[in-house]
Amino acid sequence: MQTIFVFVKCDLGRAYEVADTVVQTVEAVSEVHSISGQYDLLLKCYLAEGQDIGRYVTERLQTLSGVKDTFTLIAFKAFT
Repeated sequence: MQTIFVFVKCDLGRAYEVADTVVQTVEAVSEVHSISGQYDLLLKCYLAEGQDIGRYVTERLQTLSGVKDTFTLIAFKAFT
């Protein structure tokens, strides 16, 4: 399992609409948070081992209506 965090910048006034769409339609998304700062949303995604992260982000997330920009972080290890 690969964990990635994707920061999403939305078109003005569309952050909640984009968040709802992500929750309802995008597989592998575990959590969606509304955040302050340069980006509007933070997505936590669990991808299958070997799944192409670039394709997932560019084809499943960046193509959503209302998404203006993304920034992706790949997590190496979770500590508990």
